[in-house]
Amino acid sequence: MPSPSALLLLLLGLAGATTTASAAAVDLRTAAAMAAGLCKTRPTDIVFIIDSSRSVRPAEFEQVKVFLAKVIEGLDVGPNATRVGVVNYASRVKNEVSLKTHRTKAGLVKAVTKIEPLSTGTMTGLSIQFAMNVAFSESEGARVKSPDISKVAIIVTDGRPQDNVKDVAQRARDAGIEIFAIGVGRVDMSTLRQMASDPLDDHVDYVESYSVIEKLTKKFQEAFCACSNTATDVVFLIDGSKSVRPENFELVKKWINQIIDKLDVADSRAHVGLVQYSSGVREEFPLGRFNNKKDLKDAVKKMAYMEKGTMTGQALRYITDNSFSHGHGARPGVAKVGIVFTDGRSQDYIGDAAKKAKEMGYKMYAVGVGNAVEDELKEIASEPTGEHYFYTADFKAMTQIAKKLQINVCPDDDPCECDSLVKFQKKVEEALQALTKKLESMSKRIALLENKIV
Repeated sequence: MPSPSALLLLLLGLAGATTTASAAAVDLRTAAAMAAGLCKTRPTDIVFIIDSSRSVRPAEFEQVKVFLAKVIEGLDVGPNATRVGVVNYASRVKNEVSLKTHRTKAGLVKAVTKIEPLSTGTMTGLSIQFAMNVAFSESEGARVKSPDISKVAIIVTDGRPQDNVKDVAQRARDAGIEIFAIGVGRVDMSTLRQMASDPLDDHVDYVESYSVIEKLTKKFQEAFCACSNTATDVVFLIDGSKSVRPENFELVKKWINQIIDKLDVADSRAHVGLVQYSSGVREEFPLGRFNNKKDLKDAVKKMAYMEKGTMTGQALRYITDNSFSHGHGARPGVAKVGIVFTDGRSQDYIGDAAKKAKEMGYKMYAVGVGNAVEDELKEIASEPTGEHYFYTADFKAMTQIAKKLQINVCPDDDPCECDSLVKFQKKVEEALQALTKKLESMSKRIALLENKIV
């Protein structure tokens, strides 16, 4: 029999280990909870507009509700984050969930599961008008219009509308509502394009049946997901040489605006600057001059074509020495991204300037068209070059490059994990270290007790 003191030692050791293990378990649960909420969505008022006309069978309508619930699960729901509403329509329109009703995911998901199909006609235009007048009204919980708060409508339909959608959708977009259009089965694709915001490639989706609509879940979760350090300084460096030609230069400007549409432009988020070069370099506007997409895009449209040589090396030196400096609007401690566009071989040496830009920590994208030299593009682009340089032979195909070019300044594959994942990992490591130390101490005590017993 062990002595009373040895038994006491054993009990105290076990109790201490249990206490620490419990504390570690609590820490792990806390960390897990953090992981579950990695995605911090930017403040957004989202209204789902769902077609429940008679062509949507009951089982299919259930699949739509599952899709809604899964998208909601990936959002940062809260009064100061993302608010969600649901409009149900057929021949009439019903406001199922207003933006002010539910402030938690659980409440929202429960409300979605209770929605019943209306099973009549397909008045899609009427539903968009209702969303503008009612669902996005302040009385229903929508926030006052602001550059920092997005207004988004997601329309899900499977048929041809029985009313006009083109004009009402245009009014909704003019009112600042970003429209995504999801078509299912025998849907009229031209109608989807009439409703959706530009660029259409990002705002129109089609699935062959309701059974696979869930595959769009990730897209919409990512569409509204933003890591907390999304402040980014982005500078476009645009080749305005004579080989581009005036008509193609207009396509380049549209391409720039297509990318701007994908940025989270705001005073505390993405800032954009624009530099054009040919035989010389000209700053069109510096970082921070315009802090909303409309003003930025208007300024891009006004850019006049320089139409001379192709001094890409000189232009690269300009952005390292000037564009990303404090005097030109760059912010300290903020990620820097350069997007270089060219259509031909540089007339000067680019190697040193390209190397310097990357050594200074700038993330560099290189986009080439026509006679652009791929070796030069690769020299400009950040690693891995396959993700940072793009080439197409035709200016008209630049739209596809804009779609592929994802400006992600976070080190992880999932931009929403940048800050939270680091905190999560640190918390887990600390908990495991505490548990390991206590178990080591406990093992030593047990070994000591065994020696005494022997």
